[in-house]
Amino acid sequence: DTRFYVLQTLGWNKIWRLLQPFWDYLLFHHMPLISSPFFIVILAFSSYLFFSVPFAVLDLLGDRVPLLYQYKIQPERQPTTRMMAKSFLTALYNHLFFVLPAVSIGMFILPIPALPQDAPTLYELFVDGLAALLLFDTQYYIWHYIHHKQPQLYRWIHAVHHEYMAPFSWSTEQLSIPELMAVGFWSNLDPILLKCHPLTTWCLTIFSIWMSVEDHIGYDLPWTLNHVVPFGLLGGAPAHDMHHQKPSSNFAPFFSHWDRIFGTAVTLKKKNTVRK
Repeated sequence: DTRFYVLQTLGWNKIWRLLQPFWDYLLFHHMPLISSPFFIVILAFSSYLFFSVPFAVLDLLGDRVPLLYQYKIQPERQPTTRMMAKSFLTALYNHLFFVLPAVSIGMFILPIPALPQDAPTLYELFVDGLAALLLFDTQYYIWHYIHHKQPQLYRWIHAVHHEYMAPFSWSTEQLSIPELMAVGFWSNLDPILLKCHPLTTWCLTIFSIWMSVEDHIGYDLPWTLNHVVPFGLLGGAPAHDMHHQKPSSNFAPFFSHWDRIFGTAVTLKKKNTVRK
């Protein structure tokens, strides 16, 4: 029995440690890149680009792709190339003239932490990543609620993101500098507070940007995370689209529990019309 227990434990250990070869590869072949303070910025912005492009193409094609266009939440409000360009250029400007200079200054103030030799276990990656998402969700819910209830804060800080009533993928990062500062502060601080492994932080960055883009695509696609994850735990595009239509609702960025608890959840009313 003891031998079986030991073998079983070793077997689970190997499963949990599946990330170690990948981590070793990164350390050995890409150390200068992954140890750079600019790596997380490159990772975040490239993820935003990679995830947004397919939905931008879909928006440009519009009803010429009826198989997907039938899931468009606000078909009467189609983003134009001008709108897309403005949102993208706003995000690009913010990164070039604020994020990169801020990281450059931080290099001279904060020490660059050494990367650990051990990879996180799959369990650590999942639990720590989920904890960071839940923490950020709480922080942004409070920030978001306050900035909608205080007219001055909304006008000077958050209104930039609400320029369009029907969100689209590029509008995900159409943010004012103060809002970008708040989001960036929590996104960088939370993994440190939770003592997340760097690989967990990078995976969290990619996944959270995917969730953010998915919230803004303007399509209630049947395979998006809000449909895959059970019990309506995620708001997804329907919830955030409704927030842009009714700004006093659905303040949480990812999950739905805070809006349910505080009575700010509003469900998207599905149209009965069938498009051919």
